[in-house]
Order: sequence, then structure tokens, then C-alpha cells
Amino acid sequence: MGILIQNGTIVTALDTYVGDVRTEGGTIVAIGSGFAAEPGDTVIDASGQYVFPGGIDPHVHMELPFMGTVSADDFETGTAAGVAGGTTSIIDFVIPARDQNLMEGLAEWHAKADKAVADYAFHMAVTWWGDETAEWMRRCVQDEGIPSFKTFMAYRGAIGVDDYELIQVMKTARELGALTTVHAEHGDMVVELQNSLFAAGKTGPKYHARSRPAPVEGEATNRAIMLARMTREPLYIVHVTCQQSIDAISEARARGQNVMGETCPQYLLLDDSVYDKPGFEGAAAVMSPPIRPRGHQEPLWGALRSGILEVVATDHCPFNQVGQKDMGKDDFRKIPNGAAGIEHRLALMYTYGVLEGRLDLNQFVDVTSTRAAKIFGLYPRKGSITVGADADLVVWDPEATGTISVKTHHHKVDRNIFEGFQTKGTCSHVIVNGRVQYQDGDLRVERGAGRYLERTLG
Repeated sequence: MGILIQNGTIVTALDTYVGDVRTEGGTIVAIGSGFAAEPGDTVIDASGQYVFPGGIDPHVHMELPFMGTVSADDFETGTAAGVAGGTTSIIDFVIPARDQNLMEGLAEWHAKADKAVADYAFHMAVTWWGDETAEWMRRCVQDEGIPSFKTFMAYRGAIGVDDYELIQVMKTARELGALTTVHAEHGDMVVELQNSLFAAGKTGPKYHARSRPAPVEGEATNRAIMLARMTREPLYIVHVTCQQSIDAISEARARGQNVMGETCPQYLLLDDSVYDKPGFEGAAAVMSPPIRPRGHQEPLWGALRSGILEVVATDHCPFNQVGQKDMGKDDFRKIPNGAAGIEHRLALMYTYGVLEGRLDLNQFVDVTSTRAAKIFGLYPRKGSITVGADADLVVWDPEATGTISVKTHHHKVDRNIFEGFQTKGTCSHVIVNGRVQYQDGDLRVERGAGRYLERTLG
């Protein structure tokens, strides 16, 4: 008894062809054509529809303690929203408090993630450097299946690291065969600009963006790349937003350095006019780095198309406008940074990427699924449609239309930064671990069904 998908147009990062896919016991067992249903099979007629590998979001923050509150989606609601939008696996970040044992932080995240409805993995954030940090990193890689480490060049005094600490992380990661990922913003300049603006009476949400202009990101990206070059460590830059960072990554890659980058739908599709909304509404889009002025978006699309940027993630980290964002109503520095996005990533990238000619279908699959699986050690178990891969599949109706709204989304948050966006194309079926967990608007997820994914890098 399994699932038989018939007559779909199967799209991978490399191929497009019409065929059938059979799954049994949570695994893809056959790919071909003309398959007959067996007794007990669930049969899905995918005629006129696409079949994609399940989406992978390698940058999310479920129930993250941050800036005096906790992000609104927990592992159950956040992964459920992902499933509704075609994302079947996530990589979250264990973010220990400064001076906290990394392994204690990992235990906390495992306890929170037990209720996930889809598969999950972890990156480990290194928020400080001490005598035992290198050993904890070794345990993460060799014992816990976590071969990627996150560092923050911003958020000084909280979870951010200085250059000495970043160098130690990079050196240790290189010795362990692990990957360093970096949130690139010049933390000291951010603090200086924040305090200067606030002292001048500039307290509203739009000043969050002005305190973190593009050169702040560009400089930190360049510096992280230089440090990675000196330590001979591969580098992955998260949530790239601006031309300056694109240029830095492009130059590094041109000289043969192993530097990778991701961006997010909000940076591709929004501009900083979101911060000019009446009253306090602009706070919904307060995130770091912030949404950029017009002129940065098309270069990001171009970088995706050319392969300079390789992944589209979301940085999903929602906070409610009422009761969370309004902690900073009189001081933009206190607005919790983050927004929701995991449910809408595929629909937005298909509508405004594929249908507008910015990406082809194979590139769409690559940036939303396959490339992340390859970079972070999940391929070919995830991100592929091959015999033996996990039965994580999306059947995609290219003709379906919709409107993104807080009234209908599955995110557990009271605002949607893509409110009113029109989409064409959506999931008709989402299969996770060999179970149909979404069908024609009906979400059928099971609390705790998600599995922890141990990873190794090739």
C-alpha cells in the first residue's frame, strides 16, 4: 500500500519529463510510466500538474527566544504552515544564550522540536568563544549530525561575536570539515546609528532600516569573506539583501573561493516603502537586515539566475504586531526583528520568478529545494526525485490562483508582510514521509510526525 502519482510533469533541478512516481513506506520506490495501481494505493492524477521534490527551507527560527519575547510560530505551527505551502523539511538554528553550553542549547531545541509535523535539522549558532567551545563544536559534527555553524556579526552584547571569535569558529569548522554561516552586518556601526537616530527623536519603524543601510551589510560580507579566505573555510552568507553583498560574493567566487549565499522572498519582492505605512504598521516588516530601497531587488534576481546566490530561504521568525512588535512602539530599537514567510515561499517564487521569466522551472526547484539539500548534507535523501529518496513530494497546480492574506494563512501571527499579493500556482497535494499531509486546501498534519535529520557534509 503506497501512493501512486500518475501522469505528472516531473521537475527536478536538472530534468523535466512526464511520468509516474510510486512511494511505499515513506520512500520513492519507482519512477517510470504506465504504472498500474495496486490494491490499497492512494492514486493522485497529476495530469496537467507538476511534481516537485518537497521544498527545503534552510533558514527558519521556530519559537526563538529573542529581544524579550519568543517568535510566534512553534515547531508544530511553523512546520504545518510550511507543509501547506510545499515545504517539507526545515533547518532551524539552535541559538544558545551567550555563555551557555552549546550542548545544553541543543537539548532545549530538541525538546521544542519534538512536536514538528515535518522533518527538521539544526544549525548550531556559536554565540561566544570559550575554552570548551571547540569541543562542543566537535561533538555537534561527530556525534549530533550538525555540520554547520551560525555566527552573528550583529546583535553585539547578546548573540553576536567579535572578529576574534568568528576566526576561531572558522578555524575549528575547517578542522572539522564543517560549514560556517554568517549573518553579515557591522554590529558596532548598527549600534552607533541606532543610538544617533534615537537621540535625534527618530523613533518609528522606518528608522530601523536607516540604522542598518546596505553598506553596513556589504562591509561585513566583505570582512567575513576575507576571514574565510585567510582561514581556508567555506562560507555561506545568509539572507543577502543588497548589491554590495552580491558584488563581494561574486568577486570571491571569481577568484575561486568557496562562498555561497542565500536570499529571501521579502528581499526580492518588497522595497523599503513598507516602512512608510501609517501608524505603527511598518513594524511588521522590521527584520535584520531590513528591506532595501528600490534598485536592489533586480540584482538579487540576477544573482539567483546566474548562480551567484544559490538558495532562497525565508528567515521565518514571526512576531505579532500586538503584544510583541509593539514592545518597540516608542523605540524602534526594541521592535522584535522578524516576519513570517515559510508558507508562501514556493508560491511567490513560482509566480514572480518562473512566470515572470526570472527563473526557469529547474532553477526554481534548485533554489527552493535541491541546492540547500546539497549544501547542507541532505542530498539525495531530500531535494531529489530518485528511487530511494524520502517520499517528500509536491504536486503543483499551475493554474490555481490565490491572494495571500493574514485571514487565510497558517502562520500563527497577526500580520502578513505579503498581504494582498496575487499568486498563480499552488500545491494541490503535499506528501511528507509518504503521507498525504495536504490536499486541495485540507491540511492533515500529525503533531510530532517530523523526524530529526542528522547530516554529514561530503
